[in-house]
Amino acid sequence: MKDIKQYIEENKQRLLDELFALLRIPSISADSAYAGDVAKAAEFVAESMRSAGADKVEVCKTPGHPIVYGEKIIDPKLPTVLVYGHYDVQPADPINLWTTPPFEPIIKKTELHPEGAIFARGSADDKGQFYMHVKAFEYMIKNNALPCNIKMMIEGEEEVGSSNLTNFCIANKERLKADVVVISDTSMIANDCPSIDTGLRGLSYVEVEVTGPNRDLHSGVYGGAVANPINILAKMIASMHDENNHITIPGFYDKVAELNAQERAELNKAPFEIDAYKKDLEIADVWGEKGYTVLERTGIRPTLDVNGIWGGYTGEGAKTVLPSKAFAKISMRLVPNQVSDEITALFKKHFESIAPAGVKVEVRPHHGGEPVVTPTDSVAYQAAAKALETTFGKKPIPTRGGGSIPIVAMFEKELGLKSVLMGFGLDSDALHSPNEHYGIVNYFKGIETIPYFFKYYSELNK
Repeated sequence: MKDIKQYIEENKQRLLDELFALLRIPSISADSAYAGDVAKAAEFVAESMRSAGADKVEVCKTPGHPIVYGEKIIDPKLPTVLVYGHYDVQPADPINLWTTPPFEPIIKKTELHPEGAIFARGSADDKGQFYMHVKAFEYMIKNNALPCNIKMMIEGEEEVGSSNLTNFCIANKERLKADVVVISDTSMIANDCPSIDTGLRGLSYVEVEVTGPNRDLHSGVYGGAVANPINILAKMIASMHDENNHITIPGFYDKVAELNAQERAELNKAPFEIDAYKKDLEIADVWGEKGYTVLERTGIRPTLDVNGIWGGYTGEGAKTVLPSKAFAKISMRLVPNQVSDEITALFKKHFESIAPAGVKVEVRPHHGGEPVVTPTDSVAYQAAAKALETTFGKKPIPTRGGGSIPIVAMFEKELGLKSVLMGFGLDSDALHSPNEHYGIVNYFKGIETIPYFFKYYSELNK
């Protein structure tokens, strides 16, 4: 392993060029107009695996976007690590807020990335992070340093709910047999403060439609006499939080796993500067459920947020219309022991119950996933912690992630595998937002660290 830094230094430009080529492919899974680009990205990933030394590389068709699989089995008696990632990306909208084109990667320096960061959609989520594994694998193969078996499964539908991954895993249980799953689709506390996520929130995602009159109406003729769907929708959404920002859906908190005082104190030991947080976001103050810190609000508490809302006339100039319909997309982040289907049902029942007689309401579930907590006493966690300590020079801090990776719970249910969440990005890297970026240092540090994980995982399993 002593040569990994030298290998990175000697191949630095190539490692960047290859990632840039992948980032230029607009593999937006949510928009059917980009289906060809998603397929192109899958082929790129497959070829990268082959070039790195993987065997049995296959672009596996699904009813949606393909899953790319490759492996290297050096000895069936040795432990096997399954690497998961995704090559699809979020839509780049709103395009006008990007300072550079989202699919033309460029390196720019930032306050948190003084050595430079790669600005492009998918750079941190998750192309840059899964590609680290491909390049770390390449190093281990070329230097005869792969100490155990590896399997790689990179999908193209994570950003739209991984709807075909479960069936793929069920149909390929033998092919996917492993001892642990390693996922780099999470963040660290800071570049000088490594951390490992030990839990993730679940997700319930719905779209709501409120319908009033059977057509758009003149707001002067009908305004004040007919319910305006946008007004009604806004009131309904506003009513779903009380004055303490507590969610008002009956039964919503019934199964929430509450942390005791000691557990909350441990969670809040993670470095966090509230002033830097507000400065980065350019906000005067934080917002959230009363009685909880920012780290608690984003890690151990459930939420309900509107992700998009529309209706009526939004073009240039004025049009005095009372719209027939209004829409919103709403996500709820869930914590252990909440169940996504149950929360979706509770939301639907409540949302329909608060609708006034002047409108009709439809709730359409999109996708969901279960919250998870991963063990910190496992061999895999110990190997990850030791690897990070080796390359960063300090022990990583266990943290709770605020995002959702629904397939983590699925891997445990269908494959019987626990996961290690070893991400190298930062929360401030603008994931899902305009100007997404990923630090060059983070990219190379991931490539440097991953071989150590394999080394220590193999050693600790002896």
